[in-house]
This record gives sequence, structure tokens and C-alpha cells, in this order.
Amino acid sequence: MMKTNPGNFFEDFRIGQVIRHATPRTVTEGDTALYTALYGARFAVQSSDAFAKAVGYPRRPVDDLLVFHIVFGKTVPDISLNAVANLGYADCRFTRPVFTGDTLSAQSEVIGLKETSSGKTGVIYVRSEGFNQHGELVLSYIRWVMVRKRDERSQVGEQSVPQLAPAVAPTAFGHALPQIAGRQWDDALSGSSARWADYSAGERIDHVDGMTVEEAEHMLATRLYQNTAKVHFNQHSEAKGRFGRRLIYGGHVISLARALSFNGLANAFHIAAINGGRHVAPLFAGGTVYAWSEIVDRQPLPERQDVGALRIVTFATCDRPCSDFPGKTDQGHEDGVILELDYWALIPC
Repeated sequence: MMKTNPGNFFEDFRIGQVIRHATPRTVTEGDTALYTALYGARFAVQSSDAFAKAVGYPRRPVDDLLVFHIVFGKTVPDISLNAVANLGYADCRFTRPVFTGDTLSAQSEVIGLKETSSGKTGVIYVRSEGFNQHGELVLSYIRWVMVRKRDERSQVGEQSVPQLAPAVAPTAFGHALPQIAGRQWDDALSGSSARWADYSAGERIDHVDGMTVEEAEHMLATRLYQNTAKVHFNQHSEAKGRFGRRLIYGGHVISLARALSFNGLANAFHIAAINGGRHVAPLFAGGTVYAWSEIVDRQPLPERQDVGALRIVTFATCDRPCSDFPGKTDQGHEDGVILELDYWALIPC
């Protein structure tokens, strides 16, 4: 009987396989404080019990991306311990608020497998789900990750790439939060007077600020989420790897971009869904992250007059301010772009 876990390799997965992940995690006030220390997020609903109660929550909810990272971290030992790279996300839905004191657990289903042309690795598609202590779904997302093969000569069984919807429909997430008392929403305290009607499709917002990533910060973040992927925390092994040093967890970049987006999107208080995401290039300690966003759609929510939805595509860059809005061209992404994230955010009407 093997007592230790070397992680799964590409050959160990099969389509339809369901994996229950170890180590449920109770979210504490310390987790939320450390998350704020790492990224400096300033959204009022997640920062203030008084503000959250005034607009309709029982108390301040946990930041959506902290929920994502904790659930993601549960999946790493089984899904991506032997990963080469996390490639993308789709159909991510935040289905229920999470509060401190809630305990999160996770499970994943393998929904696709595809060997790469080199024969040395393969891409695994999984749908991962996070649940609270009552068994209620709080988060569901698809991701695909390139994983090493144990034996490059091994034969691969059934292969299939799932068809993924280009976006989550706004009808899917209107129930995910309480009715918001818009008249109690204090623009001065939230940091902006811009509401749903003040944004328009095609509008671009330079979030102006930059944040330099220190080695200690991304290491703390990786451990906070109990993310055990070698590429993020083991310099001894990664010194001989592809980049010669530890790679910053892609979710760290997402949280940095989200925190930076406060300057221009301060009232976009809830991420309802992530339509798709791609880590365009790696980030290493010492790099400075900037971000800009484009509003690509604006939709009312069925049967709700309190909030509307903005579809936002945010680009994060390394060591490149975003006043010229670097992004994606016909030839690919421009130099310096490290993240492209397409998501729906809810904002008071």
C-alpha cells in the first residue's frame, strides 16, 4: 500500500472519472484578512459588515476569488500536481455567497482528455465543484491543464475535447445574491458613483495603478490556498525545469487584476461568472502587474431591478502600463500581456 501521493499523470485519468478531493477548509477571518493583505482589494461589500448589511447581506461575504482559490487549491494534488501549465477556464459560476465560518470541500469530474502532439504530455479537462458544509453548491467551473505523462511511450485510451459555451448566460446567475437595497448603497463609501447605466459596450478603462509582486507574497498566497503544485513552491525542483524558477500561480494574477480594477469598477461588487480565461504568459517575482478592462456587454437580469450585469474583459500586463490598452491582435497577444479574463460582474442599477 502506497502511503505517499506522487500525483496523477496523464495516463491516470479517464473520461467520466469523479475525484473527491481531500482536506475540507473552514474559511476564517484570518483568511480574509490575509487575502486583503496580499492584493489590497477594496470592494465595500466584501470589506464592511455594516455596508453589506445595509444593502441586503446578513454580513460581508467572502471575496469571490478567495472562494475560487480555496476550491481550486483542493483540486491541485489530484489534478495538477504534475502540471506543465494551467491553460484556461470556462463556464465558471459563483452560485451562492460564502461567509467566514463556512467549510468548503471540492470534487472534480474528468470531462475531456487529449494527448499533445509531442506525446510527452496531455491536456485534461475537468469540471470542479465546491460545496459548503450543508452540501450546497457554491462554485462550479471548467478548467484545462497540461499534465506530464509518466511514460512517454504509454498508450492513451479514449480521447475527447468537450464543447464549451462561449459565455455564461445572464439568466444563470441572478439568484446568486440577495436583493440589493440600491437606496442604501452609499456611493461615497463604495468609492464610485458609476452604476450599471453609466457603462456602455465598447468602453475601455485603464485601471491606472500597478502592483509589484514580491517572492514572499506569491509564496504566502500559494500556501494560503493549500496549492501544492511544484511549479509554484519548490525552487529546488523548478531550478531544473522549463523556466529555471518558480512560476507565480495564475490565480494570483487574476486576484491582482481584480483588485486593480477597483479604480474604475468600484461598484462592480460581485463576480457572477467567468466566461473564459487564459494565462497568456508567465509571471515571476519582481514583475509589476497593471490592468485595463473593456465593457463588452451590458445586460439587465430577468426579474431583478436592483442590479445589472456587465460583461468585462480584463487584460493584465507585466511591466507595461495600460494607457495604450495592450491586448489581443490578429497575430496573438501583444508583448507584456499575461492574462485575458472574460467575466460577468454585477453592479447596482
